[in-house]
Amino acid sequence: MTAPAVYPRRNIAMAILAFAMFMDLMDVTIVNVAIPSIREDLDATPAQIEWLVGGYVLAFAGVLITAGRLGDRYGRQKVFLIGIVGFTLASVLASTSQTGEILVASRVLQGFFAGLMIPQVLANVQVLYRPKERAPVFAILGTITAMAAVIGPVLGGWLVTDNPLGGEWRAIFFINVPIGIVIAVAGWFLIPDTRSETVTNLDLVGVVLAVGGVLLLVYPLIEGRQLGWPTWSFVLMALSPVVLTAFVFQQRRRTAEGSALIPLRLFSNRGFVGGSAIQFLFQGSITSFFLILAIYVQVGLGFEAITAGAMTLPFSIGAMVAAGIGAALTTRLGRTLPLIGGIMMSSGTAWTILVIRSADADFSSWDTVIPMALAGLGLTIMLVPLLDIALSTVNVADSGAASGTLNTFAQVGGAVGVAVTGVLFFGEAGTYTQPELLHALSIAAWVPICGYALCAAASFLLPGLGAVKKHAEEQERLAELEESNPV
Repeated sequence: MTAPAVYPRRNIAMAILAFAMFMDLMDVTIVNVAIPSIREDLDATPAQIEWLVGGYVLAFAGVLITAGRLGDRYGRQKVFLIGIVGFTLASVLASTSQTGEILVASRVLQGFFAGLMIPQVLANVQVLYRPKERAPVFAILGTITAMAAVIGPVLGGWLVTDNPLGGEWRAIFFINVPIGIVIAVAGWFLIPDTRSETVTNLDLVGVVLAVGGVLLLVYPLIEGRQLGWPTWSFVLMALSPVVLTAFVFQQRRRTAEGSALIPLRLFSNRGFVGGSAIQFLFQGSITSFFLILAIYVQVGLGFEAITAGAMTLPFSIGAMVAAGIGAALTTRLGRTLPLIGGIMMSSGTAWTILVIRSADADFSSWDTVIPMALAGLGLTIMLVPLLDIALSTVNVADSGAASGTLNTFAQVGGAVGVAVTGVLFFGEAGTYTQPELLHALSIAAWVPICGYALCAAASFLLPGLGAVKKHAEEQERLAELEESNPV
């Protein structure tokens, strides 16, 4: 398929792909509210709790860019089906896990196979729809993202608290199985097996060096604390920058050959660097904050899982309310939007912690409705326009690689954020009494608070308003040119 509008069942195909994306995004958010139940049932260690979240996003990040190229080379339907089948089988393994180690392994497998799926969703938008038709599709995908953020914690809380399927926390993974089977069967018959006419060589050595360098930092941070910081943990952390430096040199050589995993010329663009920093800091902040918040309100305050899930609703609703604002104001305010959004998220998070500390053992989830909503509004105001702004001065030929790299930075940030925040939180949690956990939350929350503030600071690296407007005009001209000269 070369023409983007010839497939007659493209909307059905896109609905299947979007539902798979929804399942992946929901699986990221749903696990937080189940962690206290998992900890109690499997006697999971703090390190295993961190790996349940960090392992997923790190595996996702490691395969993300390569998965896009695999789809280009071997067919997007094939790679998508491998992803959804693998994800479903990993969910079976997770739902039947009898130890923390097996559950962590299943979560890593889930993240790996989800990383195969998601790039095929976004690539099919480009393949199946003409430029002027893509905006509403991306809007729908954005709405799905917001819905997953809303539904995930609430659904997870309901499954764990009311236990309608049996198995308590196991149900949050088992529910993926029938859904995954339906998606796989429908995808086999209804998703076209498109591929790219221009194929870039795979860079498996680059993947190993990049993931290895990050893992050399994340692994000792997660495991080292509970083992008393043995010598090997510091050795591994010292090796991390060495391996990442080797990755940079290897990528420089691959860039010259035209087959780099991440084209290094992107980092000579200040706007791209700013966007990468924001993605990294944001994902590390939000992933770590909701993890430690869920542990505190459930273990420290005795909230039921469904109450803990509902506590995040003001945040998600705030994000949905602001969805149209960011897009509408991008060409009017430019990088001021990420600046405002970062400040709102940092302020909303700090306000939330202040309210929790003030209420102490008498805290109610109603107490943080306003500050959580403020942070949610900030999320959308910061992220919705970010991609357009960060890529406004990037060469059009590099836009695909730049977009994939930004997403990868976000996922790596999530893993690093969980590791760093976990060191502070579990280091202060003591015997998990309410006062000890409140103290641990207050200390560890400085990571996301400062992370969001740094997002605001990094917005000054983004291109100015003039570049954003010029980019928008160029995109309109390119869309009109492609419409008048279809392939």
